[in-house]
Amino acid sequence: MKTVLIIVSIAVKIVMSVQRKGNRTAVLDADITGPSIPQIFGIHEHVGGEDVIIPAISKNGMKVMSVNLLTDNETDPVVWRGPMIAGAVKQFWTEVLWGDIDYMFIDMPPGTGDVPLTVFQSIPVNGIVIVTSPQELVGMIVEKAVKMANMMNIPVLGLVENMSYAVCPACGEKLHIFGESHIEDIAKKYKISSLAQLPIDSNLAKACDLGEIEQYQGTLLDEILENL
Repeated sequence: MKTVLIIVSIAVKIVMSVQRKGNRTAVLDADITGPSIPQIFGIHEHVGGEDVIIPAISKNGMKVMSVNLLTDNETDPVVWRGPMIAGAVKQFWTEVLWGDIDYMFIDMPPGTGDVPLTVFQSIPVNGIVIVTSPQELVGMIVEKAVKMANMMNIPVLGLVENMSYAVCPACGEKLHIFGESHIEDIAKKYKISSLAQLPIDSNLAKACDLGEIEQYQGTLLDEILENL
């Protein structure tokens, strides 16, 4: 099994493309205090089990585990301190019956706190895809993530710039709403790959809101998969 760590929910978009190529896939939602993966897949039932936790299964057969599948209500906040959050991430890895899968993608919260450290130390991660956006301030945070991965000897597979631009529906011009891109500068500085610059896509956002991400037919991530 290959385990790929991805910061921000770009994980969902990539894992779908990997699954469509015939691979058995799973998503571990490590964003304990801001879990969004079940909603994106339209999964609302609880999961459980006596000795092990049985993960939820999406409409297209993808295995999913998230803290939101364990709470009484989807909007209940998870008000836990660092050790409990780290413990939940470990449980999702060791106590969930994942079965036979080819690729696991771990959706991560931004930053370099307890969750990334726990994942790096507890799970055999094959690589990390770091997601950024055009703002210069975000670029600084991304650099911290790259440095942390290097410190922990986790390979950085590349950078993806989300919300890089919007396309004018009238003339087709690219509009850099959040400013000019800095992804190439960061990639060059740390000698890593710039995988893709993704536009704002209202259809994709709508599919996530409706829990119908698996019905989205866009090809935005083909370039990322080819580079990976």
